Amino acid sequence: MEQNKDLNQFDIPLAKRIQSNNFNSILLKNLLIFSPLFFLLFSIFALRLIRNIDIGSLGYHDFQAEINHDQRILGHLPYAEISKEKLVLIEPNIKVHIDMQDSLLKMRDEAKKDGIYLVFLSGYRSINLQNEIFYSLKSVRNQVAAERARVSAPPGYSEHSTGFAIDIGDANQRETDFETEFENTDAFKWLIKNAAKFHFKLSFTKENQYIDYEPWHWRYEGSIEALKVFESSNSKS
Repeated sequence: MEQNKDLNQFDIPLAKRIQSNNFNSILLKNLLIFSPLFFLLFSIFALRLIRNIDIGSLGYHDFQAEINHDQRILGHLPYAEISKEKLVLIEPNIKVHIDMQDSLLKMRDEAKKDGIYLVFLSGYRSINLQNEIFYSLKSVRNQVAAERARVSAPPGYSEHSTGFAIDIGDANQRETDFETEFENTDAFKWLIKNAAKFHFKLSFTKENQYIDYEPWHWRYEGSIEALKVFESSNSKS
């Protein structure tokens, strides 16, 4: 009787061990059966994650490259200020780049032969002067920077700082100075037909998506230096 009691003490633990072994065996079989599926799902998830990271990274770098490539501020491209040694005085308070002096004066003389009297309104402007003009518009017109930039370039972003830009008016219709109505003058119509002969180009046309139409603002592109200065502008126009 005592012997049977001792045997019974060992039967229960033995049974538990058998049950545990069976459970482990079933779990192992299931793992072996489903492991290829788990591996496949994990691989798909990992590949998608890597792909999304690559695309996101590529998109970011492309965006950064676009920002770095086009350096506009409020629609205006940057322009370095020309050295004073390259400026010449063509009229009181009006200086221009020496490269455009002859062409500009010759253009005015040719226009006069056709009964057209061109007036030079503004030539070279320093970055300091452009700074005063740009920020003074805020108090005068009560405009935010983006609105002001439609009609005046921020300092460091004006073609006038290069010495190659010139604002032109009609001597017979001075009320149109710096106004879009200048396009209706004989002077503007003459410039449209003849300015290219003297290597002048209208900078801000009606098609410009960044800057308001300025029929009075022309720039010179008749020298290597001038072409280099406006290369970016011409490639984006």
